[in-house]
Amino acid sequence: MAVAIQACTPTVQVAAPKEPITINLNIKLDADVRVRLEEKAKEDINNNPNLF
Repeated sequence: MAVAIQACTPTVQVAAPKEPITINLNIKLDADVRVRLEEKAKEDINNNPNLF
């Protein structure tokens, strides 16, 4: 009976992934920087129409 109870105990295995986990955040950051630069450029052009 003790062998049957011991055979039914759950096991948990923790293993590292074979490939490294990569999180790519560059796309959002790049888009955010572009929007800010475009807004600033529009403001500068509106404030100084003879700039170019």
